[in-house]
Amino acid sequence: MQDNRNKVFIDSSVIIYAYSNSEEAKQRIARKVVKENYTVISTQVLQEMSNILGRKYMLDYSFIKATLQECIYSSNEIYTNQQQTIFKACDIAKHYKFSFYDSLIISAALESNCNILYSEDLQHNQVIYGILTIINPFNTN
Repeated sequence: MQDNRNKVFIDSSVIIYAYSNSEEAKQRIARKVVKENYTVISTQVLQEMSNILGRKYMLDYSFIKATLQECIYSSNEIYTNQQQTIFKACDIAKHYKFSFYDSLIISAALESNCNILYSEDLQHNQVIYGILTIINPFNTN
């Protein structure tokens, strides 16, 4: 059976809010994004989540592991960066003047054939190569 929902890539900034207890409005929005779309995350997103949960929120690794497992099982697809992902990220960084790590997220989204990248950290409504639109789901404008 074909999934007719939008195929979207979700950055770690949005995923973290899905688990937030202090930002209830953003939590609702993030959970809605995940629930209503065919979601793709990358191994980089999982790595960033682990780092944020451990360093910023000081959570122990048994909790972090459980959170990562839940995130993996609730996502529709996990993308593993390949060498071409890294090379394309370099091209994106050069062309758009993004950081390498932001470019790596964009590269993974493009290679996953997503047309939307949900991120709080990049410019809202920017279109990459005429294919991928960056959406800040928390932007009220």
